[in-house]
Order: sequence, then C-alpha cells, then structure tokens
Amino acid sequence: MARSLYEWLWQHEFWLPPGITWEDMQESEDTHYPQPRDLLLSIPFALILVVIRCAFERAIALPLSTKLGVRDKQRPKAQPNPVLETFYRTRCKNPKEGELLSLAKQCDLPVRKVEKWFRHRRNMDRPSLSKKFSEACWRFTFYIISFFTGLAVLYDKPWLWDHRECWTGYPQQPLQPSLFWYYMLELSFYWSLVFTLPFDVKRKDFKEQIVHHAATIFLISFSYCANYIRIGTLVMVIHDASDCFLEPTKIFNYMKWKKTCDSLFMIFSAVFLISRLVIYPYTVLYNTYYYSMEIFQPFFGYYFVNVLLMILQLLHVFWSCLIIHMVYKFILQGTMEKDMRSDTEESDKDEERDKIREKEKNGITCFSNVTSNGYIQRNGSEPLDNRAHRANGHAKER
Repeated sequence: MARSLYEWLWQHEFWLPPGITWEDMQESEDTHYPQPRDLLLSIPFALILVVIRCAFERAIALPLSTKLGVRDKQRPKAQPNPVLETFYRTRCKNPKEGELLSLAKQCDLPVRKVEKWFRHRRNMDRPSLSKKFSEACWRFTFYIISFFTGLAVLYDKPWLWDHRECWTGYPQQPLQPSLFWYYMLELSFYWSLVFTLPFDVKRKDFKEQIVHHAATIFLISFSYCANYIRIGTLVMVIHDASDCFLEPTKIFNYMKWKKTCDSLFMIFSAVFLISRLVIYPYTVLYNTYYYSMEIFQPFFGYYFVNVLLMILQLLHVFWSCLIIHMVYKFILQGTMEKDMRSDTEESDKDEERDKIREKEKNGITCFSNVTSNGYIQRNGSEPLDNRAHRANGHAKER
C-alpha cells in the first residue's frame, strides 16, 4: 500500500508540465535538479536554528534589553487558590458569569475577587516585555541576513530583472548551489517557527499566523519539488523586504522611543503595502498565472502553486487592512496606535476601569457627604441648622 501511495503521489502529471516525465529530469555530473529528499535536511537545520535562537536570546538579546532600558512590568500575582487554579488549567481561562458565580460560592469569595483572580492569573501567563524584545531581535537578525542573502544570490540572475526568464527552459532548469542553500535557509526558518509556536508570543492573528506558516512551508516545499525555484526566490525576497522594517519597529516600541518607532512604522507601512499589494501581484501572481502559459499548458502543479500564492495574497490583504487602519489613526491622532495584533494585558484596561469606578464611587460618597452636611442645597437656600444658628446669634446680640 505504501508503495502504491508513493507511486500515485509522484506521478509526473502532478508535478511536471504535459510532455515532461521524471526521465527527462535525470541528473548528470554537470547538471543537478531539485530532489524531494533534499527537503528532509530542513528539519535538522530548523532544530539548529532553534538552538542558535535560544543562545542568541540569552547571550545577546536579554542583556541588550537591560542596557537599552527595557523593563518588565510588575504584575500582581494571583493568590494561591487550588479550586480556581484547577478550573483555570482544566476548564477555562476566561470563565463566564455563571461559572464565576459558582466558583465564588465554592471559594466563599465575592464574584469581583474571583474575576480579579482570573485576570491576574491570565496576565501571569502573558509574555514579558523582555521576551517580546528578544523575539523581535532574533527575527530582525534573521530577516536582515535572509534579505541580503537573497539579494546577493539573485542580483546577477536574469529573472530578477526580466520576470519572463523564470520560465525559460522550465522545468529543466539546473539547480545552483547558492539557490539550494538559500531555499534551505528559508525553509528551515519557517520550520523553526512552527517548532517554537507554542512558546512564542501569541498575538490576535495567531490563527492567521498558523495558516501563513503552513502555506509558506507547503509553497516552498512544492516549489522546490516542482522546480519553481526561480519564482520561489522572488517570493522570499519580497516577503523579507518589509519584515526587515517590522521587527525594529517593535524593538523601538518596547524601548519607548516613540518618535523613532512612529517613523519606522510609516516606512514599514509603505514598504509592506507596495511590496505585498503592488510588486507581489505583478512580479509573482501575474507572472505565474499568465507568463507561464507561454511555455506550457496548465497542469495540477500550476493550479496548486497558484492557490498557495493566492492564500498568501489574501493574508497580505488582511494585514494590509490592519496597517491602513493604524496609519489612518496615526494621521488623525498624530501618534501610532498600539499594535492591533498584540494581545494587551487585561490589567491595563480592566484595572484602570476598576480604579475609575472606585474614584466615581468615592466621588459620589464625598458628594453625598457634602450635601448631607448642608453645604449644597437643590433650591439654593441656606440649611435650617445654619439659619437656626444665626437666629440664636441675633438673639444673643439683642
């Protein structure tokens, strides 16, 4: 059965244009083509990247965050409570009103305190500012290396300047060593992101990130097996260009260098929107969908790679809407709004709301005390005890 599945999966009709078979892709001493087994190398390389990342964050990023004044916020800890802790770990981290009432009865606590306990407990699990800083430093370092590696590999390649060259001689396009290692670098990095996904900072677009990583890995892997190497290198360079500006924007935001952060954010927004909504559709989508038809007729691989590229484009549109909204707020308010993808601490909003309620409550109490002492009257007249006191005073004078 395994052999039958293997033979079905690697039918040349799936991977190669009509009229081309795997016999036409045989290697020689001077000519090498991409081999699917090469992709297995990305797994150990990804694990190596994970080890390098851990060492980088501990030895470089964390000390750097301290020197640059990045301080973790002091968070109030949730008081030990076995009942609430069990519910938090096994049932739900954000209980509803009915569950809060039930837990309050079990613990003999006010509902407000139970709600506050869960808020503090959730905040304890949220990543610290130094962790966010370290993660941004690592990604910034990789994207810079990857982007300039891509430029160094592609600057003398004809398909970087003439996109029709992506299809000259396809699929019998020999694999150059520089392109192989560039592919391994990118694929290993995205595998490493998958391996560290449970430990990385979770943002509001966590599900979209999973789809993005999966689509990227499938796209890189399929483009390698089907020898879409040239179009694949263009996709990777275009994506790395804007990411080089995103991570330093986060870094300066964590450092609270507001003006620098705002300036970099505007540069990132311009690069992202131009590269993902203009350059990518023309250089990649139009190129793959139309120019490739000048060389071969549509086949399964043609449709499959276009579907993956369109999934990436839909994600580009989703993130572009968030960025445009942030730019709009920036233009109106003159300051950058907090990253809409970030998962902000609940204490920042909920506890402040509680303080406001307490202030309002104290204000009402003070107001009622003032009015009860007779200093403010609805009809503007003097209080009776003051008038009586005055009357007594006048009597004494008489």
